[in-house]
Amino acid sequence: MKIYFLSLGCDKNLSDSSHMLGLLSREYEITDDADEADIAFVNTCAFINDAKEESIDTIIELAELKKNNLKFLVISGCLSQRYYEDLKNLIPEIDGFIGISAINNVLTDLKEILSGKKVFDLPDINLPLHIEGTRFPIAPYYYAYLKIAEGCDKKCTYCAIPNIRGSYRSIPREELLKEAEELAASGVKEIILVAQETTVYGTDLYGEKYLPKLIESLSLIEGIEWIRILYAYPEEIDDELIKVMKNNKKVCKYLDLPIQHSSDRILMRMGRRTSNKDLRKIIEKLRKEIPEITLRTSLISGFPGETDEDHANLLSFVKETRFDRLGVFKYSREEGTLAYDFEDQIKANVKTKRQKEIMKLQSQISKDINKQFVGTIQNTIVEGYDPDNDVYVGRIYRDAPDVDGYVFIRNASNLISGSFVDVKITDYNEYDLIGDICYESCQ
Repeated sequence: MKIYFLSLGCDKNLSDSSHMLGLLSREYEITDDADEADIAFVNTCAFINDAKEESIDTIIELAELKKNNLKFLVISGCLSQRYYEDLKNLIPEIDGFIGISAINNVLTDLKEILSGKKVFDLPDINLPLHIEGTRFPIAPYYYAYLKIAEGCDKKCTYCAIPNIRGSYRSIPREELLKEAEELAASGVKEIILVAQETTVYGTDLYGEKYLPKLIESLSLIEGIEWIRILYAYPEEIDDELIKVMKNNKKVCKYLDLPIQHSSDRILMRMGRRTSNKDLRKIIEKLRKEIPEITLRTSLISGFPGETDEDHANLLSFVKETRFDRLGVFKYSREEGTLAYDFEDQIKANVKTKRQKEIMKLQSQISKDINKQFVGTIQNTIVEGYDPDNDVYVGRIYRDAPDVDGYVFIRNASNLISGSFVDVKITDYNEYDLIGDICYESCQ
């Protein structure tokens, strides 16, 4: 029987999907054509409203295929965990629901489904985490997300993750190293560390922040050339982590630190553990210790009670801080969170207006920063070829996959995706760099 598997939402979901596919591929053929599949899996997202809508629309589209060749439809991930009671009635075509803590049970669950049973495998979301089996390679094959922990203990007032994915649980170090070694052996060059929060990795297992030690161990694996850190909460960034980032040559001088806002009043209402002053202090320290560091952040626009003054505070902060990379989400009102019942909910058009104002400002900041790279030579990982523009596409250390910019490489031929080349930057736009390949030397 053939399985069609679709992964939606975040990179943590993508890591889970590759694990489930690794187990499923032991006994079933994997296809990328839904029309020829006997079984469809959807690993869903339910973090914000847009993600929920995408997940539901996708499930409904696949449910329609049960009128043709598709025999079974299975869903996993956040939507399955959070809304299975509603979905089993809304979309009766769903044959199985696999919860956050049940991904290692996917083969057993599928056998139950194939026998004609409706499966609801939704165990305790706070079960300890363990990795089983070898991951199925998901293209592109030269980078991979390594999920190092699950859940979160921060309990920000806008976030449903603790309700969906439970408390913070780290994956044991030895399991992560084994997984990374297998990824490297399969051709992975870039390991991207992800969790709801990477900076407190190991505190539950080892009684200390173990991320720096994990990074040092990962850097010893042959074949791994880049290690990138995402989702680092600013208040948890300490001197040991900065030291490893500064001195370990395999660690990309890049850090994603989601700050969400800059107004002390809004930060307090969000349940965040930093102030405007704290944020400025850690950003200044990072740039002082690692001058070439690229900083990415994410913000929330239109949080309940956000005034024009709060928004002006955020615009001013963005202008002064000049993040290299920045994204803005419109506040999503999520059931089960404290902020859901907050008064002074912001109108949708106001959220959109404020979001656009921030991104317009960031667009100019990003363009100004990119200008500074003209004339430099950048080590670039090749991503592929764009035949319409006759250029190769790549990324430098400043760019995480899917969320940041690209380098468009001219005057090149026969480049292999996943290889590293030197590129001399000659031009730029708001988010991307443009350059010529250095086959021998660039002056």
